[in-house]
Amino acid sequence: MKSILLLSDTHGHIGKEMIRHAKTVDEVWHAGDIGSLEVTDILSKHALVRAVHGNIDSHEVRIEHPKEQLFECEGMKVWMIHIGGYPPNYTKRLAPLLYQKKPDIFICGHSHILKVIYDKKLNLLHMNPGAIGKSGFHKVRTMLKFKIENKRVFDMEIIEYPI
Repeated sequence: MKSILLLSDTHGHIGKEMIRHAKTVDEVWHAGDIGSLEVTDILSKHALVRAVHGNIDSHEVRIEHPKEQLFECEGMKVWMIHIGGYPPNYTKRLAPLLYQKKPDIFICGHSHILKVIYDKKLNLLHMNPGAIGKSGFHKVRTMLKFKIENKRVFDMEIIEYPI
């Protein structure tokens, strides 16, 4: 079993609440717009960090974190990228790749809007954790925490903080 903290769009903000939750999980997944390597450096002191860069990220962040990650966790194929869209309106570039890669979990950020949707057509769980940073148009800062075991996602928790 793995416990996961999923976040996105930190935009350089690393708050005590993020660190507190990172200390309670096995892995932290960051879906882009990191803003500063300090964010992932600090988080990696507490848990394994898997991160992708986003559209606002600097050259330094892009060197450290790829545009996308495809990996396995507890028997589930996970594909994470910053800009992806939502079921059934994925970005044009990604739609055919979703059929090729066939992830069980598809993660993106960018919208600053938390959404968890099961895509019946592609048989995948789509997750966007919203934004936990303080920059942007969102009214609430959000993250997701959940567990994965035996190809099953469970105990999902929405974590909210005021701006």
